[in-house]
Amino acid sequence: MSSPPPPPPATAAPRPLDGIRILDAATFIAGPFTTAILAEFGAEVIKVEQPGGGDPFRRFGTPTARGDTLAFLSEARNKRSVTLDLRTPAGARVFKALAGRSQVVCENFRPGTLERWGLGWEDLRAVNPALVMLRVSGYGQDGPYADRPGFARIAHAFGGLTHLAGMPDGPPVTPGSTSLGDYMSGLFGAVGVLMALRHAEHTGEGQVIDIALYESVFRVLDELAPRHAADGTVRGREGAGTINACPHGHFPCADGAWVAIACTSDKMFERLTEVMERPDLATPYATTARRLAARATVDGLVEAWTRSMPRDEIVRRCTEGHVPCGPVNTIADIFADPHVAARGNLIEMLAEGVGPVTLPNVLPRLSATPGRVDRAGPPLGADTDAVLREVLGLSDAERAALRAEGVI
Repeated sequence: MSSPPPPPPATAAPRPLDGIRILDAATFIAGPFTTAILAEFGAEVIKVEQPGGGDPFRRFGTPTARGDTLAFLSEARNKRSVTLDLRTPAGARVFKALAGRSQVVCENFRPGTLERWGLGWEDLRAVNPALVMLRVSGYGQDGPYADRPGFARIAHAFGGLTHLAGMPDGPPVTPGSTSLGDYMSGLFGAVGVLMALRHAEHTGEGQVIDIALYESVFRVLDELAPRHAADGTVRGREGAGTINACPHGHFPCADGAWVAIACTSDKMFERLTEVMERPDLATPYATTARRLAARATVDGLVEAWTRSMPRDEIVRRCTEGHVPCGPVNTIADIFADPHVAARGNLIEMLAEGVGPVTLPNVLPRLSATPGRVDRAGPPLGADTDAVLREVLGLSDAERAALRAEGVI
């Protein structure tokens, strides 16, 4: 069994969640992303995994020499891995004991699963009334669809985002990362946990945070709901543009690269005409309404201009002219960008049994109590003995018995 990495230096700055212990029994991305964020800011996250295989996310993505994946190394950062079979009575007892010594439990099983194992909300709050429980599922803990399985792709579709993604005359497509809904749900989960911890601190009472993946997607669709309620509008796929602003999209350049340009006000378009050296366009297309009425023409004029020179020259001219413009970056572009380097958006560290890995850095950036990444995702079960000894005081013999029974 691999040993855990050395602790951070004693001089390391304190973090806002120091002293908070979280049991992370979730798999894949949404729940684990919540706990990864909280771990960056000091929470002790104990990742509880099934003996033998662990979190299936360990096998999702590009495998490493250790056997699990780069995706897992990134999203299981700062966690301690404990193997524990929750389906066994002995495993359930250990989990319940750990919950009694923790502030937060995170899970994403199908609704009712933990209840069948004697580890539902009522069971856990009986041993820890101040416990906060984050429950993430495809459709939430109640409602007619609660029992349906759900992943981010399904959440994008059900939540209304997929219908908007793609060209007007083409099929709906996956919007960017197939896991976008998971990551958004993870962010909402982190907000929910922090608010619930604040409440528990004042009252001594815990609560459940119930997040459905599709609800996180639906929440970020700007005016779709009020617009439909107001006049029945059903927005469809709009390609690279939008019905709310023009020019506002992606435009090809002479070198085969692309730029994004966003003129969300009349003043911004006026500046663009100056950058394009086409002041004759400012009057006929002076207002958003006029530009939207002639969107194909306006976008065509902008495209003809962007095609006339390389991407970096387009970005330079727009930047100097105070027109919102940016490169459509590949990951190689991001690695080479001086701004990304200056902001420290990428970090390199040693992963146990793997070697150097590069990961996205911590967000958000706090000036007084910044987060940090102390450890990439751990080997399966790397911390089982240490956690059961330190947190529950289990002896060598007791741990050996659990291991012999296949519980850990």
